[in-house]
Amino acid sequence: MSSGSPDKRRKMESALNQLKKLTVVVADTGDFNAIDEYKPQDATTNPSLILAAAKMPAYQHLVDQAIKYGIANGGTEEEQVANTMDKLFVSFGLEILKKVPGRVSTEVDARLSFDKEEMVAKALKLIALYEEAGISKDRVLIKLSSTWEGIQAGKELEEKHGVHCNMTLLFSFAQAVACAEAKVTLISPFVGRILDWHKENTDRKSFEPHEDPGVISVTKIYNYYKKFGYSTVVMGASFRNTGEVKALAGCDLLTISPGLLAELSQDHSAVTAMLTVEKCKTFLNNFG
Repeated sequence: MSSGSPDKRRKMESALNQLKKLTVVVADTGDFNAIDEYKPQDATTNPSLILAAAKMPAYQHLVDQAIKYGIANGGTEEEQVANTMDKLFVSFGLEILKKVPGRVSTEVDARLSFDKEEMVAKALKLIALYEEAGISKDRVLIKLSSTWEGIQAGKELEEKHGVHCNMTLLFSFAQAVACAEAKVTLISPFVGRILDWHKENTDRKSFEPHEDPGVISVTKIYNYYKKFGYSTVVMGASFRNTGEVKALAGCDLLTISPGLLAELSQDHSAVTAMLTVEKCKTFLNNFG
């Protein structure tokens, strides 16, 4: 016998579970416990998240192992620090891959953002560390800054080395188009950072989700990609609230912090697809 109408069953379901039916949910964290709790498909990390996790006593052994690796590989103090950080990022990535069925994103040092060759070299080194640990490069996304040099590094890594890239620090439509033309795997437009700029630089200090500048930016990028058939997919990132997340339901992927994942898991309001391939055709009729 039926346990109730589909609408009633949906109301019982958390917003997070509803979202997972519309979008690939990614955990934006280095905390393994949060990944265990919310069971995302993929996970993203960055230096700030790794630093926060590395300060937790539970992960001290990974820090110790990375330091030993850095020292053992010798070189100057600067080289030892670089090797230690590479090992630490990959060590966290390896642990995360034990807990997610999909991919982990590991970031290239943002200080290399304007040096294409250095970014390519660092990316290949990170991939080599993963492969030494028995992880295929297909389970890793290399995060690169969406500078012109970063986009060209992503193009070379994808074309010549089969390394999948996640283009981060992306704030504009122009960056998104350049990434798509470079045929990178994925972009991470920063929803919350765009909102922050508007709040700090305009007279307006609050926005409803549907008029949030970050949401509008990602919607435009998603619709443009789908209209013109680009293979690059869109992963909304850097959210400030669950309203932004729900306003982008249907996006290819969304990477969400543990705090917002917790809120979504306790929220039982209905979540509907706001971005779809069908809607994008209507939205862009006037695009040109």
